[in-house]
Amino acid sequence: MVALSPTPVIETSRLVLRAPGGRDFAAWRKFFLSDRSRFIRPETVDEALAWRAWSGVIGHWVMRGWGSFVVTTHDSDAALGMTGPWAPINWPEYEIGWTLWSDEHEGKGLMTEAAKATLDHASRTLKWSTAVSYIPPDNIRSIRLAERLGAVLDPEAPGYPGEKPACVYRHRKPEDLA
Repeated sequence: MVALSPTPVIETSRLVLRAPGGRDFAAWRKFFLSDRSRFIRPETVDEALAWRAWSGVIGHWVMRGWGSFVVTTHDSDAALGMTGPWAPINWPEYEIGWTLWSDEHEGKGLMTEAAKATLDHASRTLKWSTAVSYIPPDNIRSIRLAERLGAVLDPEAPGYPGEKPACVYRHRKPEDLA
């Protein structure tokens, strides 16, 4: 049996970004089965699909050795959302993705703070030279977040492999934003 390396923990001034786990499934399930997840899932969802999707999030760490982080605060281990590196087998490029799981945490800059930290992690630790975010054209909040992160629309990038249309936003390395 191969021992897995422990997943990193990233801390920001307000947040803790940690590996996803089984304990986060209830919060994920509530998000995934709600309208908030409409941009990242098929039109029809059920609990079985929520389970498989969450298993894929956890399994991504096993398959790639890196993956998305669950976002929590220093005060609570409760999952607020998720952000980080993502690259399923059919993705043409490495992606930085994000989801904020409830509207009560919107407008506080939490996902901007978390996504900046994972962009830095992808650049410095994973040695990525570039990353994209695939964002449906009607997901205005995510487009605004990508732009706050310094990403620009890249019409020359390979298209999103999913069923829904998506714009491709290209991220620059954190050191190039200074």
